[in-house]
Amino acid sequence: MSRLTNDLHSLSEVYHHVPSMVLTYSIQFTGSITILLFINWRLAALIFAILVVMALYSVVFYRKLQISYKTNQERIADINTAVQENLSGIRVVKSFANEDTEISKFAVQNNRFYDSRVDIYKSESLLLSLVEYFFTPMITVVIVVAGGVWIASGALEISSLLVFVMYVAYLTGPVPKLAELIPFFQSGFTGFVRFCEIMDITPHIQDAENATELKVARGNVKFENVTFRYSEGQEYVLRDINLEAHPGETIAIVGRSGIGKSTLCALIPRLYDTNAGTVSIDGINVRHVTQNSLRMQIGMVRQENFLFAGTVMENILYGKPTATAKEAEEAAKMAMAHDFITKLPKGYNTNIGQRGIKLSGGQQQRLSIARVFLKNPPILILDEATSSLDMESEKAVMESLHALAKGRTTFIIAHRLSTVKNANRIIVLTQAGIAEEGKHDWLLAQGGAYSKLYSAYKNS
Repeated sequence: MSRLTNDLHSLSEVYHHVPSMVLTYSIQFTGSITILLFINWRLAALIFAILVVMALYSVVFYRKLQISYKTNQERIADINTAVQENLSGIRVVKSFANEDTEISKFAVQNNRFYDSRVDIYKSESLLLSLVEYFFTPMITVVIVVAGGVWIASGALEISSLLVFVMYVAYLTGPVPKLAELIPFFQSGFTGFVRFCEIMDITPHIQDAENATELKVARGNVKFENVTFRYSEGQEYVLRDINLEAHPGETIAIVGRSGIGKSTLCALIPRLYDTNAGTVSIDGINVRHVTQNSLRMQIGMVRQENFLFAGTVMENILYGKPTATAKEAEEAAKMAMAHDFITKLPKGYNTNIGQRGIKLSGGQQQRLSIARVFLKNPPILILDEATSSLDMESEKAVMESLHALAKGRTTFIIAHRLSTVKNANRIIVLTQAGIAEEGKHDWLLAQGGAYSKLYSAYKNS
């Protein structure tokens, strides 16, 4: 956020001010030096010598400013991060009574930012003060002294010296102004470099050159020898997974926390790409279709729902922006959200605050589910979709989800095993891969991994 706001603002200021100032002062500077060469080239040569020394001096401090500005913009980014985390986690901070701790952490970041600004001001003062109050007056002093010597020897007329000194004033006028542009330009240039670092990042997931549009006709999802890990050097999360979900089938995926249930389903919309093996829909490799067309066919309700600042209606319509208000209300009814929405101060036009802070966890979850009802996709992924609901709401929403799942390929990820009893197939995922699969009653009778999970769930 800091790179996209503070850094870009610095760059916009450079675009706004620097070109016109450089053009104006460059014309004045070039014109003056040309006239001075015609008046007396020897005095002009002395000015050139001083300007060369001034330029070398400026280059040294330009490099110091470059480092100082980069550090400063990194520090302000750290402050923004600290503030954002504190505001987002304010309830956690208060619940642990850690206000003083967070204030101390912020003070550390703020002091680092302060120190970086001090470094900038020191470098700027050494650059600008010496250019304006030492080198610039030195030009006039050197010209007067040298001119006086040459006048005494008869090599220069006094009238020529007076005209030369007058034009020297036109020459030296822009010099301090141009020097002042150095820190101004450096701030914008550093911001531009930091912004480009973000824009130059190449996404890991990209459309293939010959990617086509996907139109799901049946909804057959197949995993063939799928292996995946998040990065090189890490342990594999999934190994040699072979699974086929037939059109209209509901597949429940269970297993202990961290075993890779959500990761497996995230491979379908290509939130990650497999390290080996393929994921296909209706026989088409998901890597061979565009991401947009692929994800338009898939509806996801996550364990951690996310709502945007705005109204209830705006958040439901996020599932299908072209839908009508009536269609959004129907989706809310199917998600068992209509009743609580109508009780809000302004109903569907109620502003729910940033991340839906004005709603309870269960209400937020039902709005997320309403989005999927509105999207009406052929493939559903429900990742702990009812985890924030009470038992009564969970039962009602699950009934609606089962109705929505008819005729669609559905993946249910659940820790609460009561939500997966009616699945066509239950997949038990372990570190070694798929340990068991089958219906609820059959798996219980086997006395294997699922039976142990279910017993632990019942006793919890």
